[in-house]
Amino acid sequence: MAADKQNDTKVSSLDENKNKSADGGIGLEILQIIKESQQQHGLRHGDYQRYRGYCSRRLRRLRKTLGFKMGNRHKFIGKKITVEMISDSRYLLLVLMEAERAWSYAMQLKQEANTEPRKRFHLMARLRKAAKHSERLEKLCESPRVDAKTKLEAQAYTAYLTGMVEFELQEWKLAMEAFNKCKTIYEKLASAFTEELAVLYRQRVDEISPNIRYCAYNIGDQNAINDLMQMRLTGGGGGMMAEKLEALITQARTKQAATMSEVEWRGRSVPVKIDKARVFLLGLADNEAAIAQTANEETKEHLYETLLAECRDTIQAVREELKSEAQRERSSDGDSGKVSNLQFLHSYLTYIKLCTLVKRNESMAHTLQAKLKEPEADEDKRGPRPQDLIRLYDIILQSLAELSTLQGLEDDHTFQKEVSLKTLVYKAYRCFFIAQSYVLVKKWSEALVLYERVLKYAMEVQSKAKSLNNSLKDLPDVQELIAEVNAEKYSLQAAAILDTEETAEVPAKQQVKDNTPLCNRLETFRLDPALVGKQPNLVQFPPDFQPIPCKPLFFDLALNHVAFPPLDDKVEQKGKGGLTGYIKGIFGFGS
Repeated sequence: MAADKQNDTKVSSLDENKNKSADGGIGLEILQIIKESQQQHGLRHGDYQRYRGYCSRRLRRLRKTLGFKMGNRHKFIGKKITVEMISDSRYLLLVLMEAERAWSYAMQLKQEANTEPRKRFHLMARLRKAAKHSERLEKLCESPRVDAKTKLEAQAYTAYLTGMVEFELQEWKLAMEAFNKCKTIYEKLASAFTEELAVLYRQRVDEISPNIRYCAYNIGDQNAINDLMQMRLTGGGGGMMAEKLEALITQARTKQAATMSEVEWRGRSVPVKIDKARVFLLGLADNEAAIAQTANEETKEHLYETLLAECRDTIQAVREELKSEAQRERSSDGDSGKVSNLQFLHSYLTYIKLCTLVKRNESMAHTLQAKLKEPEADEDKRGPRPQDLIRLYDIILQSLAELSTLQGLEDDHTFQKEVSLKTLVYKAYRCFFIAQSYVLVKKWSEALVLYERVLKYAMEVQSKAKSLNNSLKDLPDVQELIAEVNAEKYSLQAAAILDTEETAEVPAKQQVKDNTPLCNRLETFRLDPALVGKQPNLVQFPPDFQPIPCKPLFFDLALNHVAFPPLDDKVEQKGKGGLTGYIKGIFGFGS
C-alpha cells in the first residue's frame, strides 16, 4: 500500500506537470502511464490479479482526492464524468483506470479459463466492459480542453481494446481493422515525439503485429504463416498470441502427420502409430532449425523450453501406451534384439529429450562464459561466477549418464563410445571451471592440480577422437581448452608469487624451518614472503667463515748456538777520563 501511494505521488506529479500541454490543453500520457503501472504492479511476471487489485486501490484514492465519491457506505449513487467536469487530467485518469481494471480482470479469467471453460463467458463480459470504458475515455478527450496528442492516444487505446474483443470473438476482419488503426496511430506518434516516447509506441506496434498477421492468415492470406513463424523466432507475440500461434503450428503439423508412418534411428526403422509422436517428430526439424536461426538468447531459451515440454508430453503418451500393451509381441528383427518397436521409440524420444537438455545447457554455458570474460560494469551487482557453470556441466554429465543406459542401445558399441567421448569433453570443461573457482579463493595448489587434470582429459579426448571424428562436430574444441589451460597455469604461478596475503597464512614455524637463501634453492619453487618484501632473502650476509690453507711460519733455531764476542773493552770504566771523559760520556763518544 505504501509503495502504491509513492508511485501514485510520482505519477500525480507527472500528470500535474503535463496537465497543461504546449498548446494550453489538458494532457495525459496514456500509454506511458499504463506501461509503467503494469511493469511495477505484477505484469512483469504475468500476475493480472495483482494488477487488478492495484487498479482498484488507485481508483479509490483518485475518487477520494477529487471528491468524486459514488454515494456513501449505506447507498450507492452512480455518477458519470462529463465533458464539463474536465478541468484536471485526473478525471481522464479515473476512466483510464476503470478500463485497465476491467481488462486485467479479463486477462486473469483467460488464464483460469484453460481449466474452467465456463469462465470464458465472464471473460468476454469484462473485455467488453473495458472496451466500453475506453470508448467513454475517447469521447471525453474530444473536448476542446484536451490536447491533440491525448486525443490520438485515446483513439489508439480504444482501437486496441476493440480489436482484442473482436479477436476473442474470432471476427478476424473487424479485429484486423481495429489493430491496423491502432498501429497506424502509434506509428505516427512515434515519428512525431521524443525518442523516449517513440520506444513505447514502437513496442506497442511490435505487440500488435503478430495479431494482425494471425487475423490475415485466418482471413485467407497463406503468406501470413511465414511471417508468423518469423515473428516467433524474433520473440514477437506474447500472451494470448503466443498460445494461438503454438496452436496454429500444431494444427498445421497434424495435417502433415497423416502421411508419416515410421522413423529411422541407429540403423533401425520404427513404425510410429501414436498421433502425438507423429506430430512431434514431424516438427522436430523445424524446431531445431528455428533454434539455430535465433540470435536472441531469451528467445532461444523459450524455444528450447517449448521443445522440451512437447518432448515430455510425447514421452508420457508413449509410456502410457507401453503400460497398456506390456505384453506386446516382440519384434523378430535381428538388430532390435528383445526390445520392442514401441520401447525403441521410447528410447529414441528419450534420446531427443536428453540431447536437447545438453544443447540447452551448453548454450547457457556459452552465454555465461562470454559474460565471465566481460569486465563488471557495476561492482554492487553480482555477475556470473564459475560455480554457475559447474552446475550446468553437472546437468550435462547427468544427461549423458542417462544416455548410456537407454534400453536397446546397450550393445551399440559405437553409440557407447560416442557418449563416453562426450562425457570426457564435458568433464574437462567442468574440471576447468572448478579450477577457476579455486583460483578466485586463492587456493593455488588445488587449482594447479585441477588444471593438470583438465589437460589429462583433453589429451585422452584427442587420442580417442581419431576413430570418431564425426562425433566431435557438435562438441566444444578441446584444443582451445588446452591453450587456455596452459595460459592459466602461468598466470596462476605469477599470481601465487605476488600474493602476499596467502603467504601470510603460512605458519611461522614452517617459514623458520626453511630459511634457505634464494641462491641456494634456485631449482625449487616455494612461496617466500621475503622475496617481495623490503629485505629479500637472496644470499646469506655476512657469509660464514670457511677454512683456508695457512701461511707457513719460519723459526730461527741457529740463534741459540751462536757465541757472541765479548764487549768488555767497550764498557765505560768508572773514574777514568776526567772532564774529557765526562763530555764523551754525555755525547756517546766513548761507547
